[in-house]
Order: sequence, then structure tokens, then C-alpha cells
Amino acid sequence: MISTPARVRFAPSPTGFFHIGGARTALFNWLYARHTGGQFILRIEDTDRKRFHPDALQDHLAGLRWLGLDWDEGPEVGGDYGPYFQSQRLSLYQEWADWLVEQGAAYRCYCTAAELSEMREQQRAGKQKVGYDRRCRWLSPAERAAREAEGRSWVIRLAVPLDGEVTFHDVIRGDITYANAELQDAVLLKSDGWPTYHLANVIDDHFMKITHIMRGDEWLSSVPLHWHLYRAFDWEPPVWAHLPVILNPSGKGKVSKRAIRTPSGATIPVFVHEYQQMGYLAEAVVNFLSGIGWALDGETEIYDRKTAIAAFDIHHIQASPAAFPAEKLEWMNGMYIRQMADEALLQALLPFLSQQLGIDAGTLAADKRLHLLIPAIRERMKTLKDAGPLIDFIWADDVPIPTATDLIPRKTTCEQTCVILQAIIERLQGLQEWDEAGIETALRALVAELGVKAGQLFNPIRVAVTGRRVTPPLFVTLAAVGRTPTIHRLQRALQVLGDCGEHADH
Repeated sequence: MISTPARVRFAPSPTGFFHIGGARTALFNWLYARHTGGQFILRIEDTDRKRFHPDALQDHLAGLRWLGLDWDEGPEVGGDYGPYFQSQRLSLYQEWADWLVEQGAAYRCYCTAAELSEMREQQRAGKQKVGYDRRCRWLSPAERAAREAEGRSWVIRLAVPLDGEVTFHDVIRGDITYANAELQDAVLLKSDGWPTYHLANVIDDHFMKITHIMRGDEWLSSVPLHWHLYRAFDWEPPVWAHLPVILNPSGKGKVSKRAIRTPSGATIPVFVHEYQQMGYLAEAVVNFLSGIGWALDGETEIYDRKTAIAAFDIHHIQASPAAFPAEKLEWMNGMYIRQMADEALLQALLPFLSQQLGIDAGTLAADKRLHLLIPAIRERMKTLKDAGPLIDFIWADDVPIPTATDLIPRKTTCEQTCVILQAIIERLQGLQEWDEAGIETALRALVAELGVKAGQLFNPIRVAVTGRRVTPPLFVTLAAVGRTPTIHRLQRALQVLGDCGEHADH
């Protein structure tokens, strides 16, 4: 049953690169907007000027685009409720902060940093709860005038009720109650005129007509303060839904901002651009992330975003923490690779192969050998970066010279291997057409004629021509390598075997 169109937002702070946990939050918001026929708004909460990272904004925009999470309003798109950068909305925050002071719902605090530090030290010494003691809340008009006459700077703090409690409903977690006595008179507007998260968040969500707030549950404790702000402004609060924490793959410990830790102690990158660079497909990452804290039906693992949109409902998001199943992402990515059409996979591989092989992407795209190999390697790939090591020998001027030990199959003598290699060379030299079907027919016939097992004939070819024991299927590999390089590498292998090779020639 489709809900009323929702207006949801993803509101990153450009203090660091786009985190995979943030991507899950963005995805859930995007899915719900698309499910309800609503709007997905991108808002940049750039009020933390001390930790502002100049490259973070573009990293977020690029990551969202790569994942296909298009926004209906926000940077580079516009909209009726902008601007969508908090740094461009300062006058709005100042206006409403002053209004709160006029209404008695907030007050100016003139405490200096030194005074606050001394206050906290005294609280610790007396084993009291550490926090602002509201000393400026009770100042008389004359005392306030005196402090302003001194030229003291000030912040604006919320005047939280001293007793009673706040109860609010979270769609995922149900009703939650906080005692007002546990809350601080939080700073709303700093002395430099910039807002804190609490003030800017509430004002922006109201004026941007946000209906549902889906964010990480680390923000759950801020809701009581926001509830008081909504009540002070006499505004209708949005629907709150705090998403489950993402844990390390072991299920122990929250995923950090720097790395995901596996049970073995290894680390996995956490930034979206790193997953793109590692060769993961955007569709696979979207499918994977949607399953962390939500499930399509409890059974189906692979599904496209259209299916996810049709089924997504915030009421079905789980409240308990969800582990980051890193191995599932690798498996899932391999499944998506195998589902891709040859041309689509080729285009996806080009940037990686160009970098790995040192060959221009355009040159590779026109190379028939690559087109020939795509169907042969897809089953062996888990990420797009896996392709290069599978086929780099095709473009190598030569491959490492194998040793006699590498060339001689089990239960086969050096002399027998030489006979086999010589027969292979003669048979391949005589082929009229150099293609996969012709090569396979010729070599399988040779197996029967020589009375050997397939491995005794195929394994020396593979090692001699590719320099490795594990390759894409042999016949398509030889077709891609080409007649001349194949014969050359086989002759070189025969020479490696030394005396028995000379004996085979006679």
C-alpha cells in the first residue's frame, strides 16, 4: 500500500568523504521517496567550518550519482525551498533564534570559555554531573545589560523545561521517553552567528517541508531537544525513523569512520569512492546496502532497484544493529557481473583494464581479442579489477619462461611431454583457420591419437602460452593469443625441456 508522498532528505556534512554507512542512509531515504512518489532532497549541512574538507562535497555528489541516487532538489538541481547549503541560510537561523529569545524559549549565555572550563572542573571535583549549570538563564535584565556593556560575546541556548518528560514516536523503535532533567540547555546559535546542528536542522526541515527524517540512530538522543524546538516554534514535527547501527562483519563493534574490521583482523575500506575504485558495480552495492537493516522478503538476495522501490517501507526496517556482511558483497558483485550483457561488461571493464594494462581505453575497445575473452572470464570475476590479472598475458610481449617442473604434468615423463609438445606444435601449425572451434577440434583429436589424458596435453599448453596454471578456458585463450605467439611460446617451452626436447625432434 503506497503511503502519502514523502519529502525526505539526505543531509551530509562535508567534513569527510562519502561513507558507506551514509550511503545506506541516503539509499533508504531515496527508496522511500521513490516508493511513495515523493521527493528526495539533498541538503548540505556545512556549518562545521573547522572540520570542513574542500573535496568532501564533490565526493558526496559523485558518490550519489555513481549509486544512481538522483535528488529532486538540492545542489546543481535547485528547487523551491533553497538555498540547499546551510552556509547560505544564516540570516534565517539568526532570525528564528532571536525569536526564541523574545518568546522566552531561549536565552543569551555570556559565559566565557575560561568560565565554562572552571565550571566543569568544579563539577568533576565535586563528583557532580558535568554540564552547563544554566547560570546565565537566571540573569536579570540589569545583569544582562551589564555583560553586554562589557562587550561580552554570547551564544543562544535553548531553555529546556526543568521537570517533566518528553515522549516521541519513532517508526522503527516505537515510543521513546526522555526525562527533561537529563537534557542540557543546548547551544542553538554560536557567538560567530553560525547555528548548531539542532537549530539549523529543525528550521531547515520545517521550511523545506520534510515529512520523514531517516537518519542513523546516533542522532536519537537529539530528538528530545528537537521536540522542544518544534513545540516552541509551534510547528508540526516530522515522522522520525532512526536506522540501525551498522556493525563490523564479526557483529562486534560499530563500523568506524575509517575502516571496517573483519573477524580475521583485516580491514575493509569505508568510503564509497573506494568501492568504485575496487571494481564493484553500483547496482550490486545498492542491492547489498538495501539488505543491511531491511529485507525484501527474508529469502531473496538478488533484486533490482525497481523491485526494492516497490517493496520498501520504513515500517519494515529492523531496529537491531546490522552487521556488514563483506563476503556477501563480493559474492553479490560477482552475480551482477555474470548477469551483464557482453557489451555492458566490456564498457565497465575498460577503465580498469586501461589502467592495469597501460593501453588506451579506445584501443582496447576496438581490440577483437578483448571481445572474444569477455564471455570467457565473467564466471571467474568477483570485481571488475579481477579481469586484468586474468588476461594480461594476451597483450604481453612475452610471458615468463616456464620451468621444466611447471611444464611436465603429473605421471608424465620429460620425454613424453616433449613428444606431446612437438605434436601440438605440428598440429596447430597446420590449422587452416585460427579460431576457438578449430583449435578445440584439433587438440581433442590429438588427445585421442596420442592416447593420453586431456590434462597431459592441455596443461603444458596452458603453462607454456600463458605462464600460469589458471587461465580462462584454454581454446578461447589460444584463439585470443594468436597463432604466431602461441607457436613461439610452445617452441620455447620445448627448448626448456632440453635434451629430451632434442630427442623428440628426431
